[in-house]
Amino acid sequence: MSRIAYYRVSTADQSIEAQRSAMGGQFDREFRDEGISGATVAATRPGFSSLLEYVREGDTVCVYAVDRLGRDALDVQATVRRLINAGVTVDIHGLGPIGKGVGELVLAVLAQVADMERQRIAERTEAGREAARASLRATGKTHRGKVSMGRPVAANAAEVAAWRKANQASISETAKHFKVSTATVSRYCAA
Repeated sequence: MSRIAYYRVSTADQSIEAQRSAMGGQFDREFRDEGISGATVAATRPGFSSLLEYVREGDTVCVYAVDRLGRDALDVQATVRRLINAGVTVDIHGLGPIGKGVGELVLAVLAQVADMERQRIAERTEAGREAARASLRATGKTHRGKVSMGRPVAANAAEVAAWRKANQASISETAKHFKVSTATVSRYCAA
């Protein structure tokens, strides 16, 4: 009987450490998906797929939140039901172990709420993008005063590429000179 932790963060620049810290406790095994969108079905995520292969009857799978378990309410419910039917306890931080019957009902409601919140976030994000596009068309700047909707330009790409070529500099030397990342230099010099 193992205690197993599962962590998921959506972007590569996020960390699972907040989830690990909040859940505390010693785990016999940990599985993680870092940089994997919540829009991905749980069973197809590399870390969660490995967890499904590893987990055995009598084990407990611990997760930080309901939305870590699936893409939407149906995926969360199917994932939990699959684990419960295999004799695995699902323990959600702050909620506790989920059992058959009432536990599944509570989970279904929470999964629906999480799904609705994801949809509302997507709607708010799209509304913000549309406001930015409209303002950009009308004034040449977004509603937040930026000159484009993309990320700010770190440096002039042509200038970076020309300096690197003229100085026969490495990517890291060029990055240091312009105070940008090596990925930025690589992107600018690849064009």
